[in-house]
Amino acid sequence: MVSESTPRSFDVLILGGGSGGYAAALRASQLGLTVGLVEESKVGGTCLHNGCIPTKALLHAAELADNAREGEKYGVNSSLHGIDMLKVNSYKQGVIDRLYRGLQGLVKSRKVTVIEGHGRLVGPDTIEVNGERYTGTNIILGTGSYARSLPGLEIGGRVITSDQALQMEWVPQSAIVLGGGVIGVEFASVWKSFGSDVTIVEALPHLAPNEDEALSKGLERAFRKRGINFKVGVRFQGVEQSDAGVKVTLEDGTVLEADVLLVAVGRGPRTADLGYEEQGIRVDRGFVLTDERLHTGVANIYAVGDIVPGLQLAHRGFQQGIFVAEEIAGLAPQAIVESNIPRVTYCEPELGSVGLTEKQAVEKYGADKVKALEYNLGGNGKSQILGTTGFIKLVRVVDGPVVGVHMLGARVGEQIGEAQLIVSWDAHPEDVAPLIHAHPTQNEALGEAHLALAGKPLHAHD
Repeated sequence: MVSESTPRSFDVLILGGGSGGYAAALRASQLGLTVGLVEESKVGGTCLHNGCIPTKALLHAAELADNAREGEKYGVNSSLHGIDMLKVNSYKQGVIDRLYRGLQGLVKSRKVTVIEGHGRLVGPDTIEVNGERYTGTNIILGTGSYARSLPGLEIGGRVITSDQALQMEWVPQSAIVLGGGVIGVEFASVWKSFGSDVTIVEALPHLAPNEDEALSKGLERAFRKRGINFKVGVRFQGVEQSDAGVKVTLEDGTVLEADVLLVAVGRGPRTADLGYEEQGIRVDRGFVLTDERLHTGVANIYAVGDIVPGLQLAHRGFQQGIFVAEEIAGLAPQAIVESNIPRVTYCEPELGSVGLTEKQAVEKYGADKVKALEYNLGGNGKSQILGTTGFIKLVRVVDGPVVGVHMLGARVGEQIGEAQLIVSWDAHPEDVAPLIHAHPTQNEALGEAHLALAGKPLHAHD
């Protein structure tokens, strides 16, 4: 309900309170601008409420399940007696609720006006919400994304997306996961840890197809070892469902049966029927097109987050939101380099990467100008303690900087911070080699890889 005291005009009016929208709101307010934030559901968006945070909570529960199951290997007489999904979901919701309360407090303390309801762009500076009109000297569009399906593949019953998977109160005995990207491999990992029989179907030649091929192949080896089944290079044809489960047919004639089919074929931009195109904003396949300053080319309208073509990652949205707020405030921030955005896939084992893959580097610089090196975690003490295998792969320009860091192994996502600095600051291996990495940590492996690439390997053979 809008009170009479609610302002109708702002310096910055934002449509969508997800990662990009609320980050823009907080930063703009910090810079002394008046801010209106339109959100039809809850501030925090997909990431907080049914994306990053809840899935990582499930992955942590999955890690604990594996630890309990495997405790005897470490001399700890533990065993897994089952998964109580009601308690798992309660723990997961508790994490979300605490973060949500904190975010609400932040938004309130920064004097951001939250306008609740479905908003629609009705003018170059106007958003209509529940019949009321609000204006902004600057408009930021951040309406996020939704779980996509394939043409003709209807979601319902035992055919679900991540939205329904996050609400499940039971663990499927068997599951088919359509899509071997980030969402698919994370849910496959969770369900396997919870005791499910899982099969992933991916149309492209590898799991995690957007990663460096070495990571994709390493993940496939690890998943085989874990007993996670997958079929790559084959397309989905159709699904039938009954009270008993689903029957999935692939184009090569394979028929798979399971309790559920998780459709994890990516996320689509939420831009339909929001008035964007009527205001002259260029939209391509649902995505809002912008320049490198995230300006749409129309009036003072900007776009951030999953509706802008590129990586659909919460931290990209955060940074874009901050960038646009600073752009509006006249601070002329440095443009965001898309390839330098860190990427983490939180399955077991984890994938962490930043910068160019070896293939991308070769395409950009030429094969004779690129050198790659893999440092195996077998030589890393902490990785041995954790019982994880994997590697760190570095890609460099010959006599030049490291342009890509690609990691596979338990917890390697925690190493992405330093990896991002190395790539973003154009560090040469010789710049990183003298830095001291604490022992025994997995972080040491990053240092050792750079020692090796600098031509002075320590715990690795020449």
